[in-house]
Amino acid sequence: MAGHQHTWQAGSTHQLPAAAAGLAGPRASTAKGDVICYYGNRGEPDPIVLTPGTYGLSNALLETPWRKLCFGKQLFLEAVERSQALPKDVLIASLLDVLNNEEAQLPDPAIEDQGGEYVQPMLSKYAAVCVRCPGYGTRTNTIILVDADGHVTFTERSMMDKDLSHWETRTYEFTLQS
Repeated sequence: MAGHQHTWQAGSTHQLPAAAAGLAGPRASTAKGDVICYYGNRGEPDPIVLTPGTYGLSNALLETPWRKLCFGKQLFLEAVERSQALPKDVLIASLLDVLNNEEAQLPDPAIEDQGGEYVQPMLSKYAAVCVRCPGYGTRTNTIILVDADGHVTFTERSMMDKDLSHWETRTYEFTLQS
């Protein structure tokens, strides 16, 4: 799992409620029976149980068909395909490269329509996987690797003091309990 967070307003946070254990309907699960859900501050009011597969998430709803999202998924899948031959630290660096790709994916009518006049002045930057605009953009990248034995490597790269040249990377490792 790889992702990043954007900042647009100082101090803006969202508290996500825990998914209810008794969700109705078909369940997607891992080999150990874990259920994976998507929940956001827009769209469906309840968590959405995800079936196995690869999903893309940008600054919109899950699987919004933006070109940058499709491009990011393609880069992610290529990195995953090469992952078996890579040491863990090289895989993490490769995934961070995916999340920090600043190549504009234009034209993209879906972004232009959604962003309207607000996005026009910064469209070439906003239409990239990694957004770098004054006062708005990617501030954190997160990589979560979980192996078949439940060993988790959680790596987070965060911008410090709103300074594009000052980043801090922290990694935590632990094992999931059965």
